[in-house]
Amino acid sequence: MAEYKSIAVIYGSDSSEWEVACRSGEFTASRIDDTRYDVYEIFARFGKWKLVAMRKAFSMRQTFPEGAQPEVDKTDFSVMVLGEKIKFDFAYIMQHGAPGETGLLQGYLEMLGVPHSSCSAFVTTVAFDKYACKSYLKGSGIVKLAPDAFIRKGGEDVEEFSRKAVAQLGLPLFVKPTDGGSSFGISKVDDAAKLAEAIRYAFSEGETVIVEKGIKCEHELTCAVYFNGKEVKALPVIEIISETGWFDYDAKYNGLSREVCPAEIPDSLAEEVQKISADIYRHLGCKGLVRMDYIAAPDGIYFLEVNVIPGMTSASLVPKMVRAAGMDITTFLNQIIENS
Repeated sequence: MAEYKSIAVIYGSDSSEWEVACRSGEFTASRIDDTRYDVYEIFARFGKWKLVAMRKAFSMRQTFPEGAQPEVDKTDFSVMVLGEKIKFDFAYIMQHGAPGETGLLQGYLEMLGVPHSSCSAFVTTVAFDKYACKSYLKGSGIVKLAPDAFIRKGGEDVEEFSRKAVAQLGLPLFVKPTDGGSSFGISKVDDAAKLAEAIRYAFSEGETVIVEKGIKCEHELTCAVYFNGKEVKALPVIEIISETGWFDYDAKYNGLSREVCPAEIPDSLAEEVQKISADIYRHLGCKGLVRMDYIAAPDGIYFLEVNVIPGMTSASLVPKMVRAAGMDITTFLNQIIENS
């Protein structure tokens, strides 16, 4: 178990999720143990990294006004504050989307030898890409995977691909950017004539798109997993009941869903989801905190995706799981920091 003093919470991002990432980062920074660590909040977007706030142990949070925010020196991951050079001991990554969920930020930190809260650069890259992650799980026997088709922007005629995808997979279909989050660019397609349009919409968020066969959903479930220093632990399962029919952006962020924690499902189903989640964590070689999403169908549990940097706002899923597990968020974050 490592001992750290100065922790940099990195938030913002280069993606459409940057505002959500700011809320997650600010919440995380506010809950990190103020009796143990100095916390520095870094807003990072399109190569500009600035210190926007700091909180020394046993002290109040101090913000820096626009125009007077110290810039982070990326050569050694440090910052000058009031004439003092602070070199960060540990990075808590709260960037949703690029570069925090693509592996680029992890790679930078690993080259500098800076410990961080996330999976390794390689595992992050694999886990964040929906198609790559499913490819790693195929043949593992851990979980069911919906049949799919893959297309790269500019690599194949969209209209012809759409005709083949409908013939192969049927309807309905879900169309997703392979490397996006927060449901940006995702569509549900019930009409074959609208598939090409949905693919082009997904291309607005990324260069690659996955089209998945719609699975009959009895329960939409999610479960977070972490390492507590001794073993891989799964938190209580949440069931998501969406008013929109599926967990889209409005359901996630505009109050059009109900999140039941712990999920009111049979114990055997909850335990199976927790076991699958822990098995995926180990199979991929995850580190820190990750969250997996599933559909429980009549013929079994289907994997949807891994969230390598799950949301951490006050209303997010993981804090609800932590509370349901009987922990407070500060104690939980201590475990993530100490064992990452």
